[in-house]
Amino acid sequence: MKGLHYVRRRTKAGINWHVYAWRGGPKIAYRQGGGKPVLTAGEMRQAIAEVEKVNVPESVSLNSLIRDWEKSPEWAALGTGTKKTWGSQLKQITARWGNTPLTVWNDARMKAKVVAWRDNRANKPRGADLGVMVLRELLKFGLLRGRVLANVAVGIPTLYRGGKRAEIVWTDEDIERFSAEAKRQDRLHVFDGLRLCALTGLRREDLVTVTFDDVYDHAIVKRALKVSRGKRRTATMPRIPELDALLEELRTRERQKGVRTLLVNSRGVPWSGDGFGGSFNRIRDAAKIMHLDPDTGEQRRKHLHDVRGTYATRLILAELTDSEVAEVMGWSVEKVSGIRRTYVDQSRVIVAIGERISRSGVNASVNR
Repeated sequence: MKGLHYVRRRTKAGINWHVYAWRGGPKIAYRQGGGKPVLTAGEMRQAIAEVEKVNVPESVSLNSLIRDWEKSPEWAALGTGTKKTWGSQLKQITARWGNTPLTVWNDARMKAKVVAWRDNRANKPRGADLGVMVLRELLKFGLLRGRVLANVAVGIPTLYRGGKRAEIVWTDEDIERFSAEAKRQDRLHVFDGLRLCALTGLRREDLVTVTFDDVYDHAIVKRALKVSRGKRRTATMPRIPELDALLEELRTRERQKGVRTLLVNSRGVPWSGDGFGGSFNRIRDAAKIMHLDPDTGEQRRKHLHDVRGTYATRLILAELTDSEVAEVMGWSVEKVSGIRRTYVDQSRVIVAIGERISRSGVNASVNR
């Protein structure tokens, strides 16, 4: 652990060693005789605890690394929604670790501290996992810049176990119930967003920012706001008849002068991501649209993001391969295969069985 201060003193009785958490800091160990002492695990923990009690110079603290990250090209490349979500986690990282010197993060035993921090937030497992992930990205930035020598947040398992969201889709019944509730609340402009998502697979931030200028003769071409796998993707959605019909409807919506977004709110102006998300969730909750886990019986709310799975099923039914669908969606082939097994292949099997039974019934009646 860098930063420890060793003092060797010769006395009449021999050589004594005094070890301090830092130069001028509290003493954490004492040895009589021998060479430079090796600290025990308990003494190392005490050293880290002492460091965490005090404010260290801003220039050598984790706060300085956070500040530099937020000014970096890497941070600038993140989408608006990602910056907001990660920023809230950085505030918690700052509150817990901001004053620690960067040298502390070179010690592998800090991993246990990070795990303990994660465990203390286990009542909200997704938030706890996200905090570790953001810390890992922060230290990755520090490692790249030579500010730290290790990334102790790598390899920490996640707590959240309910996360196979790519295999959750909105069914036709879900969409019909959402439509009925949107009509009841006179909020059809929110239903417009659900329909557009189901026909394009766009993420929320792209959904509310796509414009008529992105609509070409045969496709909608939208440069994604979110960076995926280190790149900013360009999403291309073919103009199928259902999408063309929706686009014609959206052109008739009342909108303020100069507004070019496909979706507008009740005031005729573009949605914000949070504004649309909140309105969407209120209608979803009123319509009681849930996903029932067939294995555990657990019920979970279906999210706007899950509507992308509905678009994936359309691509599968259009006879695209799993790898082609994965490329369009920015997903793994395994996730697409899961949707195919759960929502497409099973449905086709059931339909085929029904047709066979129907034919068998007809034949039986003829024979009689």
